[in-house]
This record gives sequence, C-alpha cells and structure tokens, in this order.
Amino acid sequence: MTIILPLSRRWRIVAPALMCLFLPWSGSPLHAEEAPRPVEPKFFDAKIKPEENFFQYANNGFFQKAAIPGDRTQWGVDEEVQERTEAVLRGIVEECAKTPGAPGTARQKVGDLFASGMDEATVNAQGASPLAPQFEMIGKIADPRSLADAIGRLHALGLNALFNVSGEQDEKESAAQITWLAQGGLGLPNNEYYTKDDEKSKELRAQYERHVAIMLLLHGSSPAEAAAGASTVLRVETALAKASKTPVELRDPEGNYHRLPAAELEKMAGGFDWKAYFAALGLPDPGPIDVCQTDFFAAVGKMATETPLADWKTYLRWHLLHDTADSLSTEFVSEDFRFYGATLRGLKEQRPRWKRVLAAVDSGIGEGLGRIYVEKYFPPAAKQQVLAMVGDIKAALKDRLEALSWMGAETRAAAVKKLSAIVVKIGYPDKWRDYSSLEIKRQPYILNVLAAQAFEVRRRLARIGKPVDRDEWGMSPPTVNAYYSPNRNEIVFPAGILQTPYFNPQADDASNYGSIGSVIGHEITHGFDDQGCQYDAEGNLKNWWSEEDLKRFQERSAKVVLQYDAFEVEPGLPVNGKLTAGENIADIGGLKIAYSAWQKALSRMPAKDRDRKTDGLTPEQRFFVAYAQSWREKTRTEYLRLMVKSNPHSPPQFRVNGPVSNLPEFARAFGIKTGTSMARPDGERADIW
Repeated sequence: MTIILPLSRRWRIVAPALMCLFLPWSGSPLHAEEAPRPVEPKFFDAKIKPEENFFQYANNGFFQKAAIPGDRTQWGVDEEVQERTEAVLRGIVEECAKTPGAPGTARQKVGDLFASGMDEATVNAQGASPLAPQFEMIGKIADPRSLADAIGRLHALGLNALFNVSGEQDEKESAAQITWLAQGGLGLPNNEYYTKDDEKSKELRAQYERHVAIMLLLHGSSPAEAAAGASTVLRVETALAKASKTPVELRDPEGNYHRLPAAELEKMAGGFDWKAYFAALGLPDPGPIDVCQTDFFAAVGKMATETPLADWKTYLRWHLLHDTADSLSTEFVSEDFRFYGATLRGLKEQRPRWKRVLAAVDSGIGEGLGRIYVEKYFPPAAKQQVLAMVGDIKAALKDRLEALSWMGAETRAAAVKKLSAIVVKIGYPDKWRDYSSLEIKRQPYILNVLAAQAFEVRRRLARIGKPVDRDEWGMSPPTVNAYYSPNRNEIVFPAGILQTPYFNPQADDASNYGSIGSVIGHEITHGFDDQGCQYDAEGNLKNWWSEEDLKRFQERSAKVVLQYDAFEVEPGLPVNGKLTAGENIADIGGLKIAYSAWQKALSRMPAKDRDRKTDGLTPEQRFFVAYAQSWREKTRTEYLRLMVKSNPHSPPQFRVNGPVSNLPEFARAFGIKTGTSMARPDGERADIW
C-alpha cells in the first residue's frame, strides 16, 4: 500500500509501506542561477569543531542568518528548492489558465482547476453552499443503514471520516490487489493526542475543541449548539483514539495485516452496515479485505450501534467542514489555519493563495502538471547520470552484503536477490496517468477539488482484483522527494529532487554522492531496515531470514534505537528511537553505502585529482559536508514538538550527527579521535549495512 497521510513536507507522516526520505510536495528546475552549491563554505562556522557538533559546524553560518518566513514551519534546503519550483510551476498553471487548450486535455484541466481556485471573490460569495448536498445527506441519517451509506458516499469523494479505505497490494501476495481498511477518523495527528494527561496535551485538546466549535458556528450553528457539538466530536474521536494503535504499533507490518473475507468483517464489526457502506462507495463486492487494525474495527462496529445518531451527524458534519476548509471561503480557511497552522505547527501567517491552489493542482492532477514540467525542466542526460550513481550504490551494497560477517550464506543469498530485484524509477513515469474520466471545469473550486479526489478514489478502488500496474508512481514528477515501496521493491526519484543542491551534473562527485547519493542509499537501505527487511524480493510480507541471522539483525537494530532514544530535542522531549528506527537505519546505512559507492567513482578518476582540495576541504570532507548541508533547516518549536511525537523521521540535526558518529570513515576524514561525541567507540557503533 502506498497511502500518504496528510501533514507536510520533509516530515510528512506516511503509512508504513511507503518509506520516504522526506516529503515536501514540489520540485524546481534543474538549473537555476540563484541555486546554492552542494557545498557552501559560507555556512561553515570555524568556531565549532567537527568533533563537537558536525551539524552545527557545517551549517551554523546558515542558522545565524536564516529566518523562517511567517508562512513556513521551517526553512532550509527543501524550502529553497520549493520556492524556485513554485515560481516555475506558477508560470505553467497561469499560462494553462489563460490559454487552457482543447477540452479534456491535461492543460485544460490544470488551467481550469487553478483558475477556479484563484477566483477568490466567487469562492467567498459561495461560502460552504456548494457542499449543501453533502450536508443534506448527513442531516437525513435516520438509522444504521443510512449512517453507513453516508460514510460510504463521503469516502467516495475522498473525504475522511471514521476510517480509511483503498485498493492496495496484498501485503503477502504482492501480485494481487485487494480492498484495504485502516484506522482513521481523528482530527488531531494521532491517538496519543487524545489519551495523554500531561498539561500540554490537555490544553491542546481544549484548543481543538474551541476550534471545532468555531467551525460549526461558521456553518450556522448557534453558540450553544456549536459548543455542544464540539464536545460531541471530542467524545466520539476520543473513543476512536482509544481503540487505535499508536504510531509505533503502526510500524509493525505483520501486526497490521489481517486478510479476511467480507463475511468475517461483518461478524467482527457487525454493528456497522458494511453492505450499505460498500454499495455507497461504489464497491458492492469488496472481495477479500485487509482489515489492518481489527480491534479498531471491532470498536467501530460497537460504536455504530451505541453512539446516538445525532452524535454521528455532528461528527460527520465536522469532518466534512474539516476536510474541505482549505477550499472554502476566507472565514473557514482562516480558522482552519489558526488551529492547524498557528497553534499546532507554529506558523505566523497563511501561505499566499496561489501557492495553496498550486498545491491542490499538484495533488489533484499531478501527472498532468508534471508532464508539462518535465518537458521543460528535466533533460534526459540528468536521468542517465543519476542511473549511473544508482548502479554504483547498488554495487556498493552488494559488496557489503557479500562481506558481512554476521550474516549466514542462505540469508545473504536472499538479500542479494532482493537487492538485484529492486526496480529503479527516475524522473517521471514511462506511462502517464489517464485523466480522461476526470471532469474539471470553471465551476465552484470545491467541486473541482472533490472531483479530483473522487477520481483518485475510483482509480484506487478499480485496482482491486486486477494485476498490479508496475508502471504506477506514488508521487508526481515535480515532487522534491524520493521513496522506497516494499510491496513493489522499488525506489522512485521524481524529477523534482534531481536538482541542485541535492544533485548538480556540474558538481564534483564528492558533493553529489554526499547529497543525492546518500538519498539513493537511504531509499535502497529501506529495503533492509526493520520494516523493509520483512518483505522479500517480490514485495511479499514474508520472512527470508534464518532464525540466527534475524536475531543478529534485531540486536544491531536495537543499538540504533538506544542511540536515538538518548537524543533530546529539548529537555524532557527525547527522540522516539522505536518510532524512528526504520528511518535511522536507512540514514546510517544509506550514508555508509553512498560513501563506498563514491570510493568506486573516485577510483576511476586520474590519480592527480583524487586528493585535490576544494574550498579548503579534501574530497572526503566535501562528501560529508555535502551530506550535512543537505539537511540544514530551521524549524519552529511547535512544529518540532509535533513531529517528534508523530513522525517516523528524526529531526535534521540527528539525521546528520547520528549517522556520521557511526562511520569510522567520517572520523578519519576529519581526524577525529574515537570516543568523542562525533566518533563512537567500536563497541558502540551501529553497524548493520
């Protein structure tokens, strides 16, 4: 399954089976005169020694001068890249809006979606009125059947309520695609926000309840009705949260796989009318279902009959407002931002309208927009250069697998087989998505947004029972990101990330391998982290380890967990080593194999060039500085706290200092003595891949 759950950029939350380095949403042109170099000497701080804090040594000059814009939760490389990209994409969508082209073309749909979103006067005049049919449907709920029917119809529009549904690969039979159900239905980031009793959590829940009340008030409730409704929403969501798994528990693929016939689901959660739900969804015969969290759905069945219908109406009305707020009139947008932007993430101001509408275009018609983008900004030569780097990195990992002292022959052979089978996708899809059945026109903006969401729901549900489309991508081409899918055993690098400072065809190999090379290594290593290692070469959730080798791997993984548990973001707020284990293993392993791959590339250079210094740095030092500077980022305190509690990635400073402290190659490059904070002793190093 490759479901992306909403939050934002490099620390966006994702479902376990799509493993990403980081998740911003857009890219930028490959060459831009103002683009920074992969290694920027102006960011060094000579007052800080590499052995004290390498992240600060490489980036403190940046931190001293950089300011976080009011509409950002952080500022760093990703945001710099996004700013350039957004300017380019803005030109594309504005031109499409001005001259949309023939009806039915991607250009027409991109232009009309953007134009409808930018017509702020009309959007404000309409308020929430375009949603009247959905609110009327909710108001007519009169029994359990009509409740299930309403939820099915909301899900068919891509709206979230109660739980999540999709058509995804079977975790244990990766050639098959089946119905997939997972926990959901919360307005706060995860279940722990409802269950913790510390004062900060209590205050945040109180602020959330006030936010819900204001949104209901904006939609026409009286003050008393809005307050009562907000209390109801919090009560219903708390019950769902208590039945939900924690972020750490969601990282266990085996514990979140339960393939059942539909009849078994009806027994387990019989209080919910599943036949009515699936009929309304447009999937009358769901076939076998992966019910990811069985306890949650048992609770849903019980709540469906025990919770008053009036409470369900209030809950659904809130989630309809919540899910569409960004596309409604200014009062809804502003209140949504006040809580989710300012309170929860620390933002000072809303992003400009054109950027928010552009994001909706990328989300709704990403490959249509992306096709126009890559024709202008992603030359074929760049793709070939990156493919060559991937080849070096895969070869480096193969060398390491064949030399591992702790892995037995049988497991080693299976690991090499899996590595060899990894599919590599670079830049853009070979087969573009067909949007012919998606109708976008100059109509109310929210109706275009819902049309795009409904198209995606239909597209995913249509996969059920059909062969897996191996050409499918999980991200649009302009996305500044990369991911590994264990179900498909593939790594994917959209064009958006293949640009400076991550990748520059004119830069030296040390810089490129330290930046984009470590990204490539990271994604490949995801196939062998604590989650990815549970999937075989074909993408099946299947053990391919000997008992002894698995035990050794788990012992080494536990060392990574302990290391990161010891990192503190602020006093009393440690990194969650279990939650971040997979990403930390991928960071350490990715950097290590990228370095080994770079050594292969270095050996092909003339001997006279191998030790040449640039900017006062040896090639080895430039490799590690490029890595550290690719993670430079200032983050708002509120957002940092949110991410530490809910995201499987460690904060940037630990994504640098954690990996380098485990690499003796780093210590040698900077002459750092073993035993300092940046050079762990042999017995304390995490050495898996």
